[in-house]
Amino acid sequence: MIDSESQVRIEVTDGASIPRKKDKGLFTAWRMSFFGAIAILAYLCLTKPDPYVKILKFLPDGIAVTFKVTIASILLALVIGLITGIGRISKNRFINTLASTYVEVIRGIPLLVQLFYIYYALGRFLQVPDIVAAVISMSFCYGAYMGEVFRAGIESIDKGQTEASRSLGFNRYQTLVYVILPQAWRTILPPVGNEFIALLKDTSLVSILAVADMLRRGREFASESFMYFETYTVIALIYLIITLILSKLVGMMEEKLNYHVGR
Repeated sequence: MIDSESQVRIEVTDGASIPRKKDKGLFTAWRMSFFGAIAILAYLCLTKPDPYVKILKFLPDGIAVTFKVTIASILLALVIGLITGIGRISKNRFINTLASTYVEVIRGIPLLVQLFYIYYALGRFLQVPDIVAAVISMSFCYGAYMGEVFRAGIESIDKGQTEASRSLGFNRYQTLVYVILPQAWRTILPPVGNEFIALLKDTSLVSILAVADMLRRGREFASESFMYFETYTVIALIYLIITLILSKLVGMMEEKLNYHVGR
């Protein structure tokens, strides 16, 4: 029998592993992966500028679209997640059930199916531009995950904070906005950053909707040149470099938050 107080919570996400100095193995692996990917990409471009430099010149607009979809989706997902998270802890049974059902349904359907559904199935009734359909699908999918992040973050705040604010005359809305959420934000910021990285990787799926993201542009180049190995090698390296940079930023942000909290 395991003492409940001694249990360790294991968290596995679709995002990148966050390099932390205390985890020397992972920290070293991050440096090797990051500098190794840059070195390989530089070597390929220097030794074989044709086709690798051509591929790099073909991708910038696709990279821009990838970031546009990612940023728009994560911002909308944050709004949806906040509303869902509050709904999940609501004492109103209807709101709680509605938010919980949304989380269960969305998390139970693959993102690829959601992309097809928004773009093709609903397209019978309402024509949705490809990039808008991509953002809507990504936002609603990740909004469900964000909802659980917000719920966990809000519930992690000691109930004494709520009681203290109510004793000062704050109503429930003021308590949530001015007391609970600012403290919860410190807790949820790292997982939100991780979800941002996971979402960026999942944007590769939007290429099936003819969105001209990085993968779509790579497919166009490969179909014209028949250089599939070279093209997808470059795309894989670029995705790796971007996600490693973002994971490092999330790690730095987490360390900074822990430093301020520990002071």
